[in-house]
Amino acid sequence: MSRIARIVKEARDQSRLTALDYANLVFDDFMELHGDRQMADDGAIVGGLAHLAGRPVTVIGIQKGKNLQDNLKRRFGQPNPEGYRKALRLMKQAEKFGRPVITFINTAGAYPGVEAEERGQGEAIARNLMEMSDLKVPIIAIIIGEGGSGGALALAVADRVWMLEHTIYAVLSPEGFASILWKDGTRANEAAELMKITANELLQMEVIDKIIVEHGYFTSEIIEFLKENLIEELNHLTSLDLPQLLEERYQRFRKY
Repeated sequence: MSRIARIVKEARDQSRLTALDYANLVFDDFMELHGDRQMADDGAIVGGLAHLAGRPVTVIGIQKGKNLQDNLKRRFGQPNPEGYRKALRLMKQAEKFGRPVITFINTAGAYPGVEAEERGQGEAIARNLMEMSDLKVPIIAIIIGEGGSGGALALAVADRVWMLEHTIYAVLSPEGFASILWKDGTRANEAAELMKITANELLQMEVIDKIIVEHGYFTSEIIEFLKENLIEELNHLTSLDLPQLLEERYQRFRKY
């Protein structure tokens, strides 16, 4: 197995920490909030209020399950439109009260079902991209497993994008890439080599800003590193005046 194929496998490992794990381990007093105030509460996206070094923050994440039953309930971390609308509701609430937003991303992509399309999946994702680009509080996004397609980008239009060392971030899955390019999904490993989806490759292309070194899927070092770096980065981002914050975010994505 090639190095990149191994990273793809590790990014999808079910034993990885979930968004809720990080919410409870990195932050203090995490309180989950529910519902999009329009239709339902989507279990594939979780979010709520917390504190980091005494600073109020909003934490939002795409949640995969830890077993088959939990994964079925959360659709293996593939959000419905109401999930993205819940995330946007929490982000707009954070903006109203001046709380920075931290997102944790682990999804193969948005849920592709007919009912999701009927309820406006594309519109929900597009609205998140638009609103996040102009959100008037700092945003930090962290890839903790898979970062797949617009389903991931809907929580990743951020001032800083970080990745754990053995994670992936791409416009679509290697299987999807191979199916489109060669009409053969079994060539996924070959596709992964071409796509440049690993943290090291994306850091070199300046798509992401930081790599979080992994020594196993759960270590106290990862949690402490996240705490220290989030505190430092938020101190910097909150020191910027609003026009500068928004202009730097705009230029970050404009250069692609």
